[in-house]
Amino acid sequence: MQTYKQDFIAFMVRAGVLTFGDFTTKSGRKTPYFINTGNYKTGSQILALGDYYAAAIEASGEEIDVLFGPAYKGIPLSVSAAASLYRLHGRDLPFCFNRKEAKDHGEGGSLIGYTPKAGERIAIIEDVVTAGTAVRETIELFQSVAEVNLTALFVSADRMERGTGEKTTIQELRDTLGIKVYPIVTVLEIIEYLHGRELDGRVVITDDTREKMEAYLAEYGGK
Repeated sequence: MQTYKQDFIAFMVRAGVLTFGDFTTKSGRKTPYFINTGNYKTGSQILALGDYYAAAIEASGEEIDVLFGPAYKGIPLSVSAAASLYRLHGRDLPFCFNRKEAKDHGEGGSLIGYTPKAGERIAIIEDVVTAGTAVRETIELFQSVAEVNLTALFVSADRMERGTGEKTTIQELRDTLGIKVYPIVTVLEIIEYLHGRELDGRVVITDDTREKMEAYLAEYGGK
């Protein structure tokens, strides 16, 4: 596992974004762990987060022309990723994000920032993917902007859960929409790195927690 992945897992725990216990997802599933990216709230955290997304983008080898952040959580992610790509890797990519409702006065339109042109390759920057709704909304949005190529989706973590069928949501997006999906880390990498490991004086994933996470994947994971 690459070092930036290990660092990112520890970063999520320390930021209170990755927590363990008894939770219920929006779909009603009982889960032993939870990822809440809304807990990022400081300048140092958003700076580091951009660095991790930039590392994932570089590691993917994808040729990208524009970064797009779906409102609302994707907005700071796309901005920080663009800044980190330039600062760390010398790639000065334009970015844009959408309004929830189109503006009918002033400059108008649904997009803020760069306006993509036909043929340009767009990477979507998101937090986590559940049903893939934001991705499908993004495709619909760009149909009224230009004939762009939505080539890649970068997310912080892949929970590896089933979507509408037997496959994971990420697999469905790859198969049905032709979008390559790159998580910074997967739940299996989280288990591998944190199981039995002491972080800031405590073991984050005990044997009991690991068993619960693996049982959850056995029941809800994609095939």
